[in-house]
Amino acid sequence: MSFLDRFFGPEYEKELKLIQAMVKPINAKESEYENLSAEALKEKVAALREEVKGGRSLDDSLVDMYALVREAAKRVMSMRHYDVQMVGGIILHRGKITEMRTGEGKTLVATLPASLNALSGKGVHVVTVNDYLARRDAVWMGQIYAALGLSVGVINHNASFLYDPSHVEKDEERDEKGSYKVIYEFLRPCTRQEAYAADITYGTNSEFGFDYLRDNIEYEKTNLRQLHHAYAIIDEIDSILIDEARTPLIISAPAADSENLYPTFAKVASELKPDEHFTVDEKLKSATLTDAGIEAAERILGIENIYTDKGIKYVHHLETAVRAKALFTKDKEYVVREGEVVIVDEFTGRLQPGRRWSDGLHQAVEAKEGVTIQRESKTFASITYQNFFRMYDKLSGMTGTALTSLEEFYTVYKLEVIPVPTNRPIKRIDHNDQIFQNEKGKFEAIIRKVKEVHAKGQPILIGTASIEANERLSAAL
Repeated sequence: MSFLDRFFGPEYEKELKLIQAMVKPINAKESEYENLSAEALKEKVAALREEVKGGRSLDDSLVDMYALVREAAKRVMSMRHYDVQMVGGIILHRGKITEMRTGEGKTLVATLPASLNALSGKGVHVVTVNDYLARRDAVWMGQIYAALGLSVGVINHNASFLYDPSHVEKDEERDEKGSYKVIYEFLRPCTRQEAYAADITYGTNSEFGFDYLRDNIEYEKTNLRQLHHAYAIIDEIDSILIDEARTPLIISAPAADSENLYPTFAKVASELKPDEHFTVDEKLKSATLTDAGIEAAERILGIENIYTDKGIKYVHHLETAVRAKALFTKDKEYVVREGEVVIVDEFTGRLQPGRRWSDGLHQAVEAKEGVTIQRESKTFASITYQNFFRMYDKLSGMTGTALTSLEEFYTVYKLEVIPVPTNRPIKRIDHNDQIFQNEKGKFEAIIRKVKEVHAKGQPILIGTASIEANERLSAAL
C-alpha cells in the first residue's frame, strides 16, 4: 500500500473485489457438503489437517475449510455465514483488519479463520475485551468447532476451561431476577496448559499478556503455558492496539521493607505549586521539578543539596510525590475504598482492586490520601500490549471503527484495514461529531438531546471519561 493510496485512493477496493470473487468457489462446495454425515464432516477436517501437516498451505485449504465451517454452523446453530461474512473471514486469514459494522456478526466471522489456522496445530488465540465475552463466545461458537472436531479452551482471570458439551454444571451465582450471571455451562475446568493446548483458545488481552510474562519467570519448561504465538484474532482491535497500546502489564512482588519516606514527601509535595515549582505534561504523564521547586523542597527538608546530601533515593521520592499530586486525581484515576487506594481503569471506568502502580507511585498516592501505606513492590516482568501482540507470526482483528485509525495501524503494526460492506443497506443515519468550546456548552447540548429522546420514550446511555465528569453531568441533568 503506497503512502498516497492510504490517503487519497482506497487501494483496498481492488483487493476487496478479488476477495469477493473467492466466495464463489466456497459457495459451489455447499451442495457437496450438505450431504455429508456428522462423522464425515469431522473426517474431512481431519484429512485437511493431515494435508497441512504434510506441507499443503492454509491458502490452498481455505475454500474447503470455509465451506465446512459454514456447513457446521448451518447444522448446529441454524446460522449460515453470509457472503460478506465470508469476505470478512478471508480478510482476517490474510492478516489484515476487517471493519464490520455493529450487528454484522463479527463473532461468527471469527470461526472461519480460527478453524482454518487451527489446522496448523500451533493454536489460535481469539482475544476478547472481557472474561464474560471469552466464555460466551467459546460456548456459543464452541458448537461449530465441536462439529468440526476442533477443541476449544478458555482462559479467564484465575480460571481455565475446555469446551465440553457433556459438562452441564452451571454457576450458582444468580442476579436479582434469578438468571445466571455468568456462563459456565459446557465449560469444564482444566489447567492453563490444557486450555492453551486446545486448537482454539479464547481469552482477554490482559490474560494472554500476563501468561506470557508468567512464562518468562518460570524455571521449569513443563510449567510453560504459551508454546506458540502463531496467530491471534483480536476483537475490538482499535481499543486494544491503539487506545491501550502502551498500557504496561507488570508482574511484581513485595520488595524488602525500606525507610518509609512517603508521608514526608507527600507533605513536601503538598506545599509545592504548579508552574512555579513544577511543570506538567499531561500527554506524557510526567511532572518535572523546576529549579525553584528543588530549592523549595530542600528548604522544607532542611538540607542544602538533595542530589549530594541524600542521593538518588530522596530525588526519586520527591519526583514520585510530585507526580502523585499533579497527575493523579481522586475519583478520576483512583478512588479510596475502605481505607485503600483502588485504581480506576481509564478505558472502561471500572475499578481494578488488586492492581497497583509500580515504582513507589501507589505508595505516594496512599501517603497523599492519608491511608495505610502498603509495602513497595519490585517489578519482575513487564511488557506493553503493543510489544506483546507484535510477537505473533500473524495478527488480524475486527472492529466497527478501524478506518479512522488506518494510518496508526499501518505505521505501528504494518496492518492494513479493509472495510466490508454490510449484508443489507444501512438504514441508520450516522451524524458527524459535534465540537464545543467548553464543557458548559457541551452539557447544555446533551441535556437538550436527553429531553428530546426522553420525550419519545427512548432510554439513553451517556458515557463519560471519568467518575468526576459523571458527577458533574449528573448534577447538570
